[in-house]
Amino acid sequence: MAATVTDFHYGAVTPVAAYLMACLGSALGLRCTVRSIRREARSKKNGWLSLAAVSLGCGIWTMHFIAMMGFRAGGSDITYDTRLTVLSLVVAIAVTAAGVFLVGHLGSGAKILAVAGVLMGLGVAAMHYIGMAAVQVHGSIHYDAMTVALSVLIAVVAATAALWAAVTVRNLWSSLGASLVMGVAVTGMHYTGMAAVSVHADGMGTASSQSSIDQLSFLLSMIAGPLVMLVVAATVVMFDPDLVLGDDARSAPRADAVRRGTGVAAGLYDPLPADANAPVRHRR
Repeated sequence: MAATVTDFHYGAVTPVAAYLMACLGSALGLRCTVRSIRREARSKKNGWLSLAAVSLGCGIWTMHFIAMMGFRAGGSDITYDTRLTVLSLVVAIAVTAAGVFLVGHLGSGAKILAVAGVLMGLGVAAMHYIGMAAVQVHGSIHYDAMTVALSVLIAVVAATAALWAAVTVRNLWSSLGASLVMGVAVTGMHYTGMAAVSVHADGMGTASSQSSIDQLSFLLSMIAGPLVMLVVAATVVMFDPDLVLGDDARSAPRADAVRRGTGVAAGLYDPLPADANAPVRHRR
């Protein structure tokens, strides 16, 4: 028989918390990617790109499993396969790494963005459905093919938009705005995928309060690690003023010089070269 399925067992708590985690992961990933493209040494560039991938991957994965805390199928206990759950985290980080490393090293051309966006979007969708494959119920889980296809499309569009924002949006406030939009897209992908789910219970199991507690405890223990990684990434960002302030910090000295009648306005030095780290050439 068809079981009654809900994704909002705890009301608005889980979707709001899931959205906030998606926004946090997106914001950290965007800022770290911005830092990586500022003509850093290759080792530093790879470090920032790795931190961006971990932030995005952990943010998306944590969003998914916080949202899954609200998932219930009437008449059936719900458990999770630990190996598949961990695999979904590995996939989330791996595909985001592939996307950010492509744009970080090869640039933001349309073809690169398209390839990286499709790769990352399909990977995010794979993370979601591997996570769903880890769900075990007394019965079987079925999916509506059209709704699944829509969720994959949303994932690809969201991933492409995230990569575009990562290499285009430099200002801190613009990055925060982009992360809020990304949070909507990523969370929307999750709940679109969940709308495709139907559960056919076999009638042999019954939902119990103990099962709910066990499910909640398992999910909380699983997201503890990714949450720690997000806290570490946030700490790194907060202690890097250039990363937080973005282009505003770099443009401030030039603006101050113009206001004081010095610098470019007074002809004392040439405009900043393409490489902002290159030495300034003083006029004789």
